[in-house]
Amino acid sequence: MNECLFCKIANGKGEKIFENEEIVIIKDIAPQAKLHYLVIPKTHFDNITEISIKAPDLLARIFTTISGLIKKLGLEEGFRLITNQGDNGCQSIKHLHIHLLGGEKLEEKMG
Repeated sequence: MNECLFCKIANGKGEKIFENEEIVIIKDIAPQAKLHYLVIPKTHFDNITEISIKAPDLLARIFTTISGLIKKLGLEEGFRLITNQGDNGCQSIKHLHIHLLGGEKLEEKMG
């Protein structure tokens, strides 16, 4: 295992909302909404572009898994998915993670 923070979280112990053989879902430590989760693949991909090229089937399974967990996560009234890429996209950790926000009416402005 390398020094990537999210590789350690995804493949280690700790409080996880959901876990299967491919992903983990955790609560964000600095929530931007009433409910703010991070969906993290256990396999390291730097960003959404890399996974979409190298493992598109895994990316599809991630979205299918999210869809199956909406009620359990308390997101029945709606949610927003966000992934940041690169410096201009404010990607702070170079391991793909998808922000899943909801639990309240979100602001329309995203930038």
